[in-house]
Amino acid sequence: MNNIQGGIGISVAREPTGIKGFDEIIEGGLLAGRVYVTSGPPGSGKTTFSTQFLAQGAMNGSYGAYITLNETVDSIVADMSNYAFNLPKLIELKKLHFVDLGPSAMYGAQEQFDYPMQDYGSPDNIPSPRYIFEKIREYVTDHGITRVVIDSISAIRFLHDDYATEEKSISRFIRNLKSLGCTTIILSEMTDPSTYTIEHFAADGVIFMHNFFDPAKNRMTRGIQVIKMRGTKHDCNIHKAKFTSNGLMVGGKIE
Repeated sequence: MNNIQGGIGISVAREPTGIKGFDEIIEGGLLAGRVYVTSGPPGSGKTTFSTQFLAQGAMNGSYGAYITLNETVDSIVADMSNYAFNLPKLIELKKLHFVDLGPSAMYGAQEQFDYPMQDYGSPDNIPSPRYIFEKIREYVTDHGITRVVIDSISAIRFLHDDYATEEKSISRFIRNLKSLGCTTIILSEMTDPSTYTIEHFAADGVIFMHNFFDPAKNRMTRGIQVIKMRGTKHDCNIHKAKFTSNGLMVGGKIE
C-alpha cells in the first residue's frame, strides 16, 4: 500500500481498488478506514466496481464482506463470477463473505423472519440502520473484515417523517460505520449527478458511475467520475469505463 500524510505527523494507508486506471486518478487508492459512496443509475457498474474492490483486497490479505439488502447472494455471486475475480475460491477460503441482510422475499400465510420484528425498521420488515450496523459489526469482529460494501442505502428504512431528522439518522449511520475502521463503500441509486443527498455529504468520498446516451456517437456511454475524495488530489473529469473479463477498466477523459 502507498502512504500519504493525512495530517501533521499522521500517515494514512491507501487501499488499492484493483481497478486499472482508477487508482491512478486518486493517488493510488482509497484512504483506509473511511466511508465512500458509489452512486449511479442501473447498469452503470456499481456492483462490479464494489465487488472488484473486495476481490482485490481478499487476494491481498484484506478480508471483505458484501452486505446485500436487495438482491440475493446467489444472484450477485453468479453475475460477478463471469469476471476473473476468482470469487468461488475466495468465498471457500472465507476471505470474502456475501451476506444477505434484506427482508425475506417469500410470501406466506405466516411470514417467518430470522430476527425479531423489533430489530427491523418497519412493519414491512425493512431493516433499520441500527440493525444493519450491528450485524456488520458482528461480521467485522468475527471474521476479521477490513473492507465492506453495503448494497444499497436506499434499501434501509430510516423511518422519519421529516427530512431534517432523516438527515441526522443517515449521518449517524455513516459515523458509526467509520468507527469500525473498515474501508467501506455504500452503493446508492442515483440518476442525476447534480442532485445530492445527505450520504454524499457525510461520506469521505463520492464516486459517480455514468451510463448515458451520447447523441454525437448515437450510443450509450459508460463513465466514472470522482466527485469528492477527502485528503486526495483527484481528477474530477468523467473518464471512460470499460467492462472486460478482468472487470472494470478506466480509460482517458470523455470529451
